[in-house]
Amino acid sequence: MKRETNVKMVTIGIFIVTFLSAIEGTIVTTAMPTIVGSLHGIEIMNWVFTIYLLTSATVTPIYGKLADKIGRKSIMIFGISLFVLGSALSGLSNTMETLILARGLQGFGAGAIMPVSLTMIADMYDFKQRTKVLGLNSAAWGISSVVGPLAGGLIVDTIGWHWIFFINVPIGIVVIFMMQYYFVEKPRQQTKQKMDVLGSLFLMLTLVSLLLGFQFLGDDGLSLRVGLLFILTLTFGLIFRKVEKTADDPVINLVLFKNRNFLVVNAVAALMSGFIMSLDVYIPMWMQGVAGRSAAIGGLVLAPLSLVWMIGSFLSGRLLAKYSPRKVLTIGLTIILAGAIMMVMFPQNTPFFLFFVVSSIFGLGFGLSMTTTTVEAQSSVPAKDVGVATSFNTLSRTIGQTVMISIFGILMNWDIARRLPQIGEQLDPDIMNKLINPHTAMQIATDLREILRGILFESLHFIYIGGFVLIIMALALTLLMGKSLKSDKL
Repeated sequence: MKRETNVKMVTIGIFIVTFLSAIEGTIVTTAMPTIVGSLHGIEIMNWVFTIYLLTSATVTPIYGKLADKIGRKSIMIFGISLFVLGSALSGLSNTMETLILARGLQGFGAGAIMPVSLTMIADMYDFKQRTKVLGLNSAAWGISSVVGPLAGGLIVDTIGWHWIFFINVPIGIVVIFMMQYYFVEKPRQQTKQKMDVLGSLFLMLTLVSLLLGFQFLGDDGLSLRVGLLFILTLTFGLIFRKVEKTADDPVINLVLFKNRNFLVVNAVAALMSGFIMSLDVYIPMWMQGVAGRSAAIGGLVLAPLSLVWMIGSFLSGRLLAKYSPRKVLTIGLTIILAGAIMMVMFPQNTPFFLFFVVSSIFGLGFGLSMTTTTVEAQSSVPAKDVGVATSFNTLSRTIGQTVMISIFGILMNWDIARRLPQIGEQLDPDIMNKLINPHTAMQIATDLREILRGILFESLHFIYIGGFVLIIMALALTLLMGKSLKSDKL
């Protein structure tokens, strides 16, 4: 008797492994002070996060191509295996350098999980069901933002920081067996075309130099190192384009970039992901630095965004069944724009409950919009390119986040540096770091603390004006969308 995919069990496996990769960031952030105390190396601790993002982003499009060429199952199992191995080595690390290397290996595995998961969902579910499942899958990221800090603190305080990594190992192995046993992939047509190794190499070099350029831009501002990295990005990008034009089976088919809808939805996804950074990073900062509340409250304010996001994803399925992707995307972005206007208009003494309201508004808008960009990116390309399209959509989000977190940081630092001298007295260079930490803010004199809170508020206000511009740009881009091909693909 011919075996068929157990859709329910594979979906559960996808949810579990998505949650593992999603929670990795928040749980490690919580444990980092303890890890630094154990391994030392505070001057390089940021690379524990940077290397994970860098390695996962650079291999994402390559995994997407391999998923189309070789098959979803083998690439997914390979990615989870690397993630599990990286987790085990991270837990065994006895220096900060070895932890950074192990996290890089973890990232190489995580780079397969998100795009291949979404591709498998596209394989298993029709259009209407897919949006619901994507909503549940995206909820893993929201739940991780709430559970991660709590779980991280509990694990560190009881069995030790090593177990924030070790816990991934048995769970990951179980998911590997679930994928192996329950996912039955359709046979693929064999091809004699070789993998585009040269194109993959120059694509990785382009992405590494681009992401490192923005990473260092956020840390150091404009510098010779940043300039060289951006020159390398342009150089490698041009070489990549030339290689892809002559490749038998390019890692990213340049024909995709002639597809107007594909380009638009990925550009919109990048802009929205950049805007999300203004929420994830700077709303907690507002709560702690301006409102003087605890870190836990700062994270709690974002909980409605994650929960309502899932509702928005479910709703997008119903709307896409009746209306064009452009119309649904416009509705979602308009809702986000309403939230962005609220953030721009909020005064310094904004009542606490209004942040829950605006967080819910953002959740609805992002649930509608982000799900639509994923579904349209998949449905606007031929079936043989779904894996590549999905991975490029994921990569677009990562690039949007990396670029905008750097730009937002530059905007904030510039505005604060411009305003601090207006106080007219010599200040501790670390004064703003003390302000945004609830444990040290009370060490600042009351009068000075209130002045500094005003400065921080104005700088945050500046960032949300920038966020407002991003959403206006996204809305303008949707006007360029043409008819969807979903009826042919879904």
